[in-house]
Amino acid sequence: MKLYDCVILTDQRYLNDSKTDAYKHNVYYEDRLVYHALEELKLKTLRLAWDDMFFDWSTTKSVLFRTTWDYFDRFDEFSKWLEVVSKQTTLINSEAIIRWNIDKHYLLDLQNNGIHIAESHFIEQGAKVTLKQLHHILNWKETVLKPCISGAARHTYKLNLENLEQHETIFQELIANEAMMLQPFQHHIVSKGEISMMVFNGKFTHAILKKAKTGDFRVQDDFGGSVHNYTPTAEEIMFAEASVKACNELPIYARVDIFEDNDGKIALSELELIEPELWFRHHPEAAKTLAEGIHHKLK
Repeated sequence: MKLYDCVILTDQRYLNDSKTDAYKHNVYYEDRLVYHALEELKLKTLRLAWDDMFFDWSTTKSVLFRTTWDYFDRFDEFSKWLEVVSKQTTLINSEAIIRWNIDKHYLLDLQNNGIHIAESHFIEQGAKVTLKQLHHILNWKETVLKPCISGAARHTYKLNLENLEQHETIFQELIANEAMMLQPFQHHIVSKGEISMMVFNGKFTHAILKKAKTGDFRVQDDFGGSVHNYTPTAEEIMFAEASVKACNELPIYARVDIFEDNDGKIALSELELIEPELWFRHHPEAAKTLAEGIHHKLK
């Protein structure tokens, strides 16, 4: 017998609210919005850390990945847990789409399905190449280097022809253990920002604009970036919904990060389908839209 309809997943750091840490409070508050939206639909709900060793995952109809933000630091452990739990309950989003989305090679699949992505070059694990050789071959002068499996800008470096040598050692250490990707530096992300578009059940609900702090290129608030309400154009909404529909299966929730590339075109930066921040505090009604999608799936 299933005791719960949906368990909202977080990690241990965010289980409790905080009166002194605004970041933790926002996480808790947004998860509570989802919790109450599910409860309003008469879905019995619980919020737990994904690595809770005492919970029997077979007692819930579904689990919803929300703020499992330590998974990429504990990837092997998370991957094994995912394999086990997927046999006991329904994952939202699914295990297949999570595993596909974890690795940024998914961008190539979306590109093959007609979605314009940021220009990217993938460097596979164990490749025998230097940063200098890559920049010469690609004829790129300013770039961003990042791992294919990452989050929160882990090992993300802004490179140019003057600083390649000082990053060579860390690059060789990284490429020995994991695949990396190199992209031309996108100047409009700094000057105009990056737009996050929230899409539930294939339909756009709301958007925010993220801007890097002066002197930085990373828009994440971990690095001092700022968040602003944003009203997207019809073209941007169409692009976001098309990006989600280009997946092998339609995810219940998605965050589509877009920007204006160096050629002035809308481009996909990331499609976040695992545990994206969905900015419910800017648009609480969207929590109800998500809950309705989960309710429909569980019927």
